[in-house]
Amino acid sequence: MSTLRLPYSQLSPNIYKGLLATKKALAASSLGLPLIELVNLRISQINGCSFCLEMHAKALRDGGTPAAKLDSLAGWRISAHFSDAERAALAWAESLTDIAHTHAPDDVFEPLKAHFTDVQISDLTYAVALMNAFNRLAVSMRQ
Repeated sequence: MSTLRLPYSQLSPNIYKGLLATKKALAASSLGLPLIELVNLRISQINGCSFCLEMHAKALRDGGTPAAKLDSLAGWRISAHFSDAERAALAWAESLTDIAHTHAPDDVFEPLKAHFTDVQISDLTYAVALMNAFNRLAVSMRQ
């Protein structure tokens, strides 16, 4: 494991507290923590953040998510373990995580409407943005 480059949460405490406040607000979202944690884990897989991978996999296991579902997350498109709502959320999360290439296309956004309210889609988008921010901090500072 690498040594922490900079203690970013201590160097920029007010900014870090803002991220934590967003995380707390999302925990109260009607999306539910299991879906948010699932999205967080997938984003962390894509971004290669080992710290976040361990944290979100543990949260999902502790919350009762079956091991087979966690084991097949990277292959969610062809796995029978995921609901249509989870598939829509995961597709959106992947699209936003790689936004430089995908540009958040309509064909990924539109399926969200069948499963989520506008508020939930907004919350999901914030959750994806937040997880990507945390991953970028942890990976770049070697947390």
